[in-house]
Amino acid sequence: MLSFVGLGLYDEKDVSVRGLETIKDADLVFAEFYTSRLMGVSPERLAEFYGKDVRLLSREEVETSPEVWMSEAQEKKVAFLVGGDPMISTTHLDLRLRALKMGIKTRIVHSSSIVTAVSGLTGLQNYRFGRSTSIPYPYVARGKRIVAQSPRDVVVDNLERDLHTLLFLDIQMDRYMTVSEGAALLLEMEKIAGGDRLASALGVGVARAGSEDANVLADWLPNLAERDLGGPLHILVVPARLHFMEAEGLVALAGAPQEILKMAKP
Repeated sequence: MLSFVGLGLYDEKDVSVRGLETIKDADLVFAEFYTSRLMGVSPERLAEFYGKDVRLLSREEVETSPEVWMSEAQEKKVAFLVGGDPMISTTHLDLRLRALKMGIKTRIVHSSSIVTAVSGLTGLQNYRFGRSTSIPYPYVARGKRIVAQSPRDVVVDNLERDLHTLLFLDIQMDRYMTVSEGAALLLEMEKIAGGDRLASALGVGVARAGSEDANVLADWLPNLAERDLGGPLHILVVPARLHFMEAEGLVALAGAPQEILKMAKP
């Protein structure tokens, strides 16, 4: 049996009772923290809390050769731990499908996810979100700095449909993209595309969701590109035209500019 166990948003206490029971009952416990990480706890402290050894898997072990460790689940109870809710990442769906092809039974133990937490923290209505996307760090190829354009295209397409956009910010080894970096990159993408839609767009940043010092801040994207929300993890939202309750929520909960109240729809 292979159990996908979501650990929640921030630290070891976010796991559900069912998730904790599953981990304690497992013969082997594996984890991956490159798609999402619990910033409020170390892997060592997780192992101490669970009373189990937790083997941290590399990206290659998860994406390229997962059959090596997954085969243990043919005879043993294996718990695979991930930040947030297990199936938000397509990587985890791929693992589940591979396991089923190997004849391994699977189960999912759900937990809190940033996808739903953002609505609660900001006051934005969850049913008004369109396609989500990720903002990667720029990279250099043949001596040229490459900035991906697809995140900007997703945002603009959602705005045309009057839908909010949730933007996941890049996570690398020990590098975590901030809201200000994400906002600046969106504006750079818009400049490359020759547009001006995002220069006057509102942005909403969320930092450390699930923690006692979670920070939520709403401002125009050019201003947000200059703001510091503190430590990771961060996530960015570009809202469409706001319902009046969403506007009131952003002003009260995220310090949004008062003028958005006049721009909101009834």
